[in-house]
Amino acid sequence: MGKVSVENVSQYFINREGYKTQALKDLNLEIKDKEFVCIIGPSGCGKTTLLRIIAGLENPSNGEVTLDGEKIIEPDPKRGMVFQEYSLFPWRTVIRNITFGPEMQGMDKNKSQEIAEEYLKLVGLEQFKNSYPYELSGGMRQRVAIARALANDPEVLLMDEPFGSLDAQTRNVLQSELLDIWEKKQITIAFVTHSVDEAVFLADKIVMLTSRPGKIKDIIDVNLPRPRNRTSPDTNQFRDRVLKILAEERVKE
Repeated sequence: MGKVSVENVSQYFINREGYKTQALKDLNLEIKDKEFVCIIGPSGCGKTTLLRIIAGLENPSNGEVTLDGEKIIEPDPKRGMVFQEYSLFPWRTVIRNITFGPEMQGMDKNKSQEIAEEYLKLVGLEQFKNSYPYELSGGMRQRVAIARALANDPEVLLMDEPFGSLDAQTRNVLQSELLDIWEKKQITIAFVTHSVDEAVFLADKIVMLTSRPGKIKDIIDVNLPRPRNRTSPDTNQFRDRVLKILAEERVKE
């Protein structure tokens, strides 16, 4: 059994008119401890839905998801989530955004401040701790969002296209920084992306979903050493393989 086990998960949504849409169908997936997994597939294939179910923000229509054998039925600090939209509190400073989670868990103010400063240092934003989100660039805001999720000391970090709205240069920098954090903190990461390049650069394993309803199309072990060269022949081979599978699914849309 993996760190996270997704067992026969299906998800349906019913709109106001009673029309039922199936987002996921009979999906099975194992994510190992300390593994970096990227989830990719055509638009609307249920990638975000799967992540929200693992987070406990949604319950599946059928099947179940477990963390270390324990069924996931609601959000828990063991599973941190980072969204594409920065979702920071605009009325709180950077450091008070990061202390929010530990404070909600009843942690002593001084201890939560100490933890927040540790993660600010990890993401390189110590000098901006008293700034407000509107004073930061998009990349800096996303660093704060990552630090805020990590401050809860999660076992699993769930990331829903966290770099999707950033320019290419900032995105590449944050990808490398995320890998540094992952290696230092030794946590499990499930990362949804639309970018083939991003998936090949980051992942130990790429989970390919079919067109809606999302099922497992393929699982690719990216057995390339790190740090990875984004333009090497080996990297290009993996990129071409993923692109070919995605093209097969787009033909069905």
